Amino acid sequence: MTLSLAFFQSRYNVEVSTATTAPAGPAQDRHKLRFTRRERVMLWLITWLGYISIRLIGRTLRYSVRIEEGGPSDLRSHPLILCFWHEGIFVSTYVFRDQKIGVISSHSFDGEYTGRIISKFKYVPIKGSSSKGAIRAFLGSRRHLEQGNTVAFTSDGPRGPAHIAKPGPVLLGSKTGLPLVAFHIAAEKPWRLRSWDRAMIPKPFSRALLCMSKQFTVPVDNSAVEMERCQAELQAAQERVRNFAEQNVGRVGEPEFPVQKI
Repeated sequence: MTLSLAFFQSRYNVEVSTATTAPAGPAQDRHKLRFTRRERVMLWLITWLGYISIRLIGRTLRYSVRIEEGGPSDLRSHPLILCFWHEGIFVSTYVFRDQKIGVISSHSFDGEYTGRIISKFKYVPIKGSSSKGAIRAFLGSRRHLEQGNTVAFTSDGPRGPAHIAKPGPVLLGSKTGLPLVAFHIAAEKPWRLRSWDRAMIPKPFSRALLCMSKQFTVPVDNSAVEMERCQAELQAAQERVRNFAEQNVGRVGEPEFPVQKI
């Protein structure tokens, strides 16, 4: 077992097999969930309600984009390892739509409807989570990146604590050599859900500011000390872009923050 996999195992508290296993993408996922009739009806309703809400509200927002020096050239640069906080799933789903971005989706009821919603925006659900199927999710993510696609992580998901980045993106960066980029989309006076992440629901026709960090890479197959340093860099990047976006979203429309078509 390599140092990086040992690091992953200790942080996620999961068993890691050293056997060679073909990574399983969404099309290969043979895990069959059994839902009750009521749950199947709820899944259908939540999926369509979520899709319609994101589509309708997302297209009304007035967006501005700020990318740090050394960041991606635009919102459609690939492949990248994108990292953002769980609170921003709603608006992020709309902004990065139609790019075949891979997103880890758990086997839970919540993970199932989330996967169905994002699939309608042309995301690729990768089954697994930090609490179950972590290695499967890691292998599926690596394969998706190796095919030239981007993978996005809610770094503090699926259960928190909020705004504390987990090590999955850093480990993936150390195994692929691909750059990590943190981003945050602030919405002007959004509605907030009473959930652990205080998820944001933007108000129609409000302003939104997307801030993306500079790219940084993780040296391949690092020591545990270096992995911790890179983890701290990711945490700092996510805090930095969130603070900037939240502090300046009210200025969208000013010359320094022109409205842009997303």
